[in-house]
Amino acid sequence: MKAKDRPRFDIDAVRDLAGDKVFARGAAYHRDGQVAILSIERERVLAQVAGTDDYRTVLTGRGGTIGGGCSCPAFGDWGFCKHMVATALAANALGADTEADGALVRIRNHLKERGVDVLVEMIVDMAERDPALFRRLDLAATIVNGDEKTLEARLRKAIDGATRTRGFVDYREAAGWAEGVGSAIDALADLASIGHAGLLLKLAERAIDRIERAVEDIDDSDGHCTELLHRARDIHLAAARAASPQPVQLARQLFDREMDGEYETFAGAAALYADVFGEEGLAEYRRLASEAWEKLPARTGQIRAHQEPPEGYDQLKAILDFFAEQDGNVEARIALRAKDLSSPWSYLQLAEFCLSQGRGEEALRRAEEGLWIFEDGRPDERLVFFAADLLSKAGRESDAEAHLQRAFEKAPSLALYARCRELGGEAARERAVTFLGARLSGAKRTAWDQPADLLIRILAQEKMYDAAWAAVRGHGSSIGVREELAQASEATHPREAVDAYAARVERLAKSGDNPAYAEVAKLIARLGTLQSAAEQTAYVADIKVRFGRKRNLIKLLG
Repeated sequence: MKAKDRPRFDIDAVRDLAGDKVFARGAAYHRDGQVAILSIERERVLAQVAGTDDYRTVLTGRGGTIGGGCSCPAFGDWGFCKHMVATALAANALGADTEADGALVRIRNHLKERGVDVLVEMIVDMAERDPALFRRLDLAATIVNGDEKTLEARLRKAIDGATRTRGFVDYREAAGWAEGVGSAIDALADLASIGHAGLLLKLAERAIDRIERAVEDIDDSDGHCTELLHRARDIHLAAARAASPQPVQLARQLFDREMDGEYETFAGAAALYADVFGEEGLAEYRRLASEAWEKLPARTGQIRAHQEPPEGYDQLKAILDFFAEQDGNVEARIALRAKDLSSPWSYLQLAEFCLSQGRGEEALRRAEEGLWIFEDGRPDERLVFFAADLLSKAGRESDAEAHLQRAFEKAPSLALYARCRELGGEAARERAVTFLGARLSGAKRTAWDQPADLLIRILAQEKMYDAAWAAVRGHGSSIGVREELAQASEATHPREAVDAYAARVERLAKSGDNPAYAEVAKLIARLGTLQSAAEQTAYVADIKVRFGRKRNLIKLLG
């Protein structure tokens, strides 16, 4: 590759990704010559970096856009590692005259010059020492030369061996386990290339069953099992297309798998396998779903919120919605969603669907129905906002404001206030302030309750700072809200801001947390702009006396 085409990496970006300490260690690895570039392409560098072990390191991108990975444990735990730093520095250090295609290119060219017999002996010798390579080659040879009975026995054994967990597989081991399972799945894909579609169908099902059984024993934070299940499902689909199994039987089998499967491997099977099912299989799939759906009770607002829908409810709705969509039957799709109206959220989903189908009037009717059905409970702001938006667009601003006002009085929030204010103007502001003030007058305050916070935030947002500080003095507030008000009203209420900032200085200084000291110093400097020079001098002197033992803090104060 020509020098101008090789990737170069922005070192400042590398340092930001790695951090100073990791960058320094990576730089040392590079200086010590521990990086061997294996291949280099326009936006990819593959290297082997010598450390505790030899690690496979990949960098992708160029300039400040950098990705990649490393086989070392540190990459799995923390991300961008010292081996990646060393690889970036090594790639950048390649001179214009340096041969930089990498060791793999040299190896490939060398092997092309060797005879087939020499290569065969070399690979067999390697397989004797590498169990993983041996299994891979043995399977490949069996697939090409074995009869179907031998193939099934060997591949079943390979699948079972690869998916066995032997206890819990933690995060660090999960990628290696998944790689082994992936090799077994690849062997199934190889089988597809030489026929045996019926056998492949059975083996793909076995792989899926084994992976699903193993999930409970694996820390699958990176989603390896989901990817493996999708790969095995894709092989199953390809095998089904090739084998052309009896469509009704296949429909029944996959319906059971979709309904009973815990990991959604066969979710949406009707659409995925439609060409395999044909009309006969699809009709059976629909029949099974319709019969099961009819047995389920309708869910209404009388159902308590904590009650989950019956098992299979969502799957059946999705299956039947697919068929109704294929038919272009909007009424049927609405009816499916209307069977579960047990929460404001379900009403919102139904109303949003109606709107998406161009049925605005029905969407509004359903939204207002949901607000009425659940008027005694805590309002769902999403449903309230949806109804208010439709009412406003229909020119019914007063009705929209009424819904918003009722919701605000049941569960006041800043978001509800903002919408009330938008529609009702200053009159809405006065109503909200009066309502909250009256509510505070009769409130029984607990140690953990700050009932005035919302009122204070509203008053600050309206720049009614005198009233906001009066609410703080009269009703109290949380520390955070008081500090927000102090920042907003520094110019008009410097004394109150000084008190709020001084209280924060006190808390941070007492914490003994060195990183917090930098904020203490900034706050004290801020206080200097809000009080006289004499007051500031006396304040700083007092801080130094009381916190004199905290040397790092005193050093920052100068």
